Amino acid sequence: MATLIPPGEAPYATLSGDGAPLSAIGKEELVSVYKRYGALLLRGFAVDLDAFSSLTKRLCSSAVFNESPGREVIDAEQNIQTVNLGDQAFPLHPELSREPWKPDICFFWCIQAPSRGGLTTVCDGVEIVKNLPPQTRAALEPRKLLHRQLATPAECAYWLGSVEPSDAMLSNPPAFCPYTFERSSGKIFRSFVRAAFHKPMFTDELAFGNFLLFARYLQRLRIFPTFENGEIVPDDLLNQVKAVSDRLEAPIPWRPGDIVVVDNTRFMHGRQAIIDVAERRIATYFGYVNFAEIDAQQKQFPWRQASFQPPTFA
Repeated sequence: MATLIPPGEAPYATLSGDGAPLSAIGKEELVSVYKRYGALLLRGFAVDLDAFSSLTKRLCSSAVFNESPGREVIDAEQNIQTVNLGDQAFPLHPELSREPWKPDICFFWCIQAPSRGGLTTVCDGVEIVKNLPPQTRAALEPRKLLHRQLATPAECAYWLGSVEPSDAMLSNPPAFCPYTFERSSGKIFRSFVRAAFHKPMFTDELAFGNFLLFARYLQRLRIFPTFENGEIVPDDLLNQVKAVSDRLEAPIPWRPGDIVVVDNTRFMHGRQAIIDVAERRIATYFGYVNFAEIDAQQKQFPWRQASFQPPTFA
């Protein structure tokens, strides 16, 4: 039996276990709290790799492998990896929001907690929208974000069936493909579009949750993503979003054995700079929930049918 502590100053709820196994939390209770609050800290439970893996299986129908560099694979079969093992602070972002297969849910398991720095942070995208200046909200709400990148031969082969697709193939990708394609100056580009504000899975309120903050403030990218017409999102507009999210962002004071479960369609997460990378070991799992209604189009996508390994980006 878990004790529920609702969100207070921090935006996440806590389920306290007092040494109980993770299996002591009933799935119905876990899903109910998750849907209501969107971010949970599971603290005081007995956790090992098997228990963590079992928790993800209880809530997810499939997983996605995060191919970003700097991660260690802990369990390849179960798609459990470490977080990025560098020491940089990371701006707020939903996991894998740079791609169409953004997961529904994120799990973070603290195997070893840092003594200083390195705290994971979370921020409710619904609260960001609510707290934006009216003029900023008005400027962003009707817009979409274009994610346009070069398509590698491996990606063309995976999605279109050929490393050198014809113009007809580019114009008619299969139904399971999430991209549109174009040929420009002899190169092939892949694109997808998402709303600047969106409705998360379990609330009708609008949320801000995309790759903009990570791209602009860490990667120093101004051309990915852009507005739907290719226009660069103005710095002053994004600075206002960052000011609001900085104020709402809350750290999670890691203890060994903690598990944080985040609705990736509603919350963003980041991290503070890491003082000693040898002290910090956190495992992750990114997946697609088995307790939500999914429309027919989404069901065609391969990441919702089986654990997904993106095509090699080489």
